[in-house]
Amino acid sequence: MIDLEVPKKFIPLVKQAAGLADEVFRPISRKYDLAEHEYPRELDLMSAVIDGLSDSGASQGAGARTTSGGAGEPAGVGAGSRAGKTKETVNGSNLSSVLSIMQTCRGDVGLTLSIPRQGLGNAAIAAVANDEQKQRYGSKWAAMAITEPDTGSDSGAIRTTATKDGDEYVLNGEKIFVTSGERAELVVVWATLDRSLGKRAIKSFVVRRDNPGLKLVRLEHKLGIRASDTAAFSLDNCRVPADDLLGDPEIRTEGGFGGAMQTFDNTRPLVAAMAVGLTRASLDLATELLEKAGITPDPSAPLHTQSYAAARLLQMEADYESAYLLTLRAAWMADNGKPNSMQASMAKAKAGRTCVDVALSCVQLCGATGYAETELLEKWARDSKILDIFEGTQQIQLLVVARRLLELSSSELK
Repeated sequence: MIDLEVPKKFIPLVKQAAGLADEVFRPISRKYDLAEHEYPRELDLMSAVIDGLSDSGASQGAGARTTSGGAGEPAGVGAGSRAGKTKETVNGSNLSSVLSIMQTCRGDVGLTLSIPRQGLGNAAIAAVANDEQKQRYGSKWAAMAITEPDTGSDSGAIRTTATKDGDEYVLNGEKIFVTSGERAELVVVWATLDRSLGKRAIKSFVVRRDNPGLKLVRLEHKLGIRASDTAAFSLDNCRVPADDLLGDPEIRTEGGFGGAMQTFDNTRPLVAAMAVGLTRASLDLATELLEKAGITPDPSAPLHTQSYAAARLLQMEADYESAYLLTLRAAWMADNGKPNSMQASMAKAKAGRTCVDVALSCVQLCGATGYAETELLEKWARDSKILDIFEGTQQIQLLVVARRLLELSSSELK
């Protein structure tokens, strides 16, 4: 059964991640918000620390170390092979990742996404790669390319094609909104082997960033997370070795898309953790600023007896706790080989919505101070919105949850 206390073996990791947020990220947060697309060189100094944590068996970051199973097993539902084989409760790389991400995102979400070798594509590799591929890509920084100009939330409608040619696949298409696309060493590209077969033919391919067929079109200018680069690519007769198709190369009549979708069971708890961390930062700073103004919430007193600001802070704390606990559950289930698609979507939906609501409310409660650049609240409000959008929008998460609860397929409930 899940224990809601932070496992003792992860306490040093959490403390180091908190120190990274407070001592490294926050002091440079505004700098790289203003200097969009400039690589944060300070993060290179963190690579040795991250590698040390990995070598010690404590996985952290946005999925990168999960590919080696540093805390015992790979991340996500790919760890489900243990199901039924042991009754031992596992606190593994999924839980350690969300706990550390919650801390680093108290400092800066964009900088967290920019940590070398901590890309969302690494979680995709962890979900569907075979053992040899996990070993081969384990030390690389991988971005993930799913979204296309005409395809957003409906991943099954992907139009980028992959055509077998001898010992290679030839990829053609466009990808947009690729987080860390310029800086990563690898890009996990989702493409279809046969458009006529719909989602069953969707596969993911690892493409080297220096592949001449993978061409950077532009870097996006964004509302928030400006420290993180967001790229658009074209794939023009991009040749990749057949061995770089992740997982099973066969098109399966049933469940063929399931392997690719396991990626989201890995990444949605990570994004939920980002939202939880940013929510915590906003609440802490707003509480501190309001306390200076003489407003102190009293959890033991009825809300209607307190000022609006005090009552609102208490309501937001309750929403934070809900998002936090849902995120822990989704990660813990993955570590213990339990199917977590619904719980991952619940966590992502609750945490993303809560983060946006809390960040904007904190700006409002703090008035001119919240709106000005003298504090980070206005930046966090801008950063928050993407956490309710990428890795599946709020609406898509609720749709996934509804399908699971009602036991309906995607064709039955659209």
